[in-house]
Amino acid sequence: MVDTYTSKVAVITGASRGIGYNVAKALVERGSKVVIGDLLDKEGEAAAKEFNDKAGKHVAAYLHTDVTKYNDLIALFALAEKTFGSVDIAILNAGIAGEGAGGLFTPLDDRADMFIHEVNVGGVVKGNKVAMLHMAKKGKGGVIINTASIAGFSAMPSIAAYCATKHAVVGWTRSLVNLHSIANIRVNAVCPYWCETDIIANPGNDVGRRFLEATPKTTMEYVVQAFLKCIEDSDLAGETLLVLPDGIHVQENYVPPESCFTPEFLEKVPELNEAGEKLAKEKLIQAVKAAKL
Repeated sequence: MVDTYTSKVAVITGASRGIGYNVAKALVERGSKVVIGDLLDKEGEAAAKEFNDKAGKHVAAYLHTDVTKYNDLIALFALAEKTFGSVDIAILNAGIAGEGAGGLFTPLDDRADMFIHEVNVGGVVKGNKVAMLHMAKKGKGGVIINTASIAGFSAMPSIAAYCATKHAVVGWTRSLVNLHSIANIRVNAVCPYWCETDIIANPGNDVGRRFLEATPKTTMEYVVQAFLKCIEDSDLAGETLLVLPDGIHVQENYVPPESCFTPEFLEKVPELNEAGEKLAKEKLIQAVKAAKL
C-alpha cells in the first residue's frame, strides 16, 4: 500500500492562517510533518506549537519567510530537509489582494504596481523552482500544489491585477505538466471560489462588501479536500481544480482551434516530445548541481 501521508514532509507558505493553516492541520492529522513559511511570526509560531502539542511530538516547524526572496525560500526548504529529512509535498499558498488587487486606478507607482505580482506570481514561481530542485535531488519525486483562484479563469474589473496574477499561476502550473515524466513531480493548482478567509474579510469599499455578502461561497472543507485530492490522485498532473460552492471540479484544459494543427505537425509531435523531455532532464541535472542545495 502506498504511504500517502505518514512518512511525508510538506512545506507550506502562507500557512499561519486561512487556507494554508487548514491544509497544514489536515496533513498533520494524517501523519505528515509540516514546515510553515510566513511573515506573520506570532501566528506561524502559534500554529506550529499547536500542531506539536496536539501530536505530542515534533511534527511542525515555522520560519519567517518572504516568498519574494529566493534566500528565504531556500532557507525554508533547507529547514524542512534538515529537521525532517526530506521535502515530499510543497504547497505555494502565500498570496495577497488588498489595495493593489484592482491596479487600474491606483497611482503610477512602479513598486506598488508590481508588488502583488512579486508575491502572487513570483512567490509561486520561485517556490516551485526551489521545491523541484529538492525533490529532484532526492530522486523520489513529489507533489507541488499552487494556490490559484477562480479569478485565474475570470474577468473581474474591480480586481484586475489580482486576476492577472492568478491567470499567471494557472498558466505556469499547466506548463509544468511534463515534470511528471521528467522527474516524477506532479504540479497542480487549487482554484477556490470565494471562501471565508482573511483575503475577503476586509473589502476596500462598500460596493465590494455588498458583493461579497451577496455572492455564494465555497467551504473551507471543500478547499482542503481539493489539496488532499492533488496529493492522493496520482493521475493529476498539470491540472487546475476549481473549488466551487457545490464542490470540486477539474477544469478542462484549453484546446487550440483546428487551424493550429496540420497532419505534418501532428506526425512530428511524438519525436519533438521525446527530444524535449530528454533536453529537460539534462537541464534539470545541471540545475540541481548548480543550485548546491
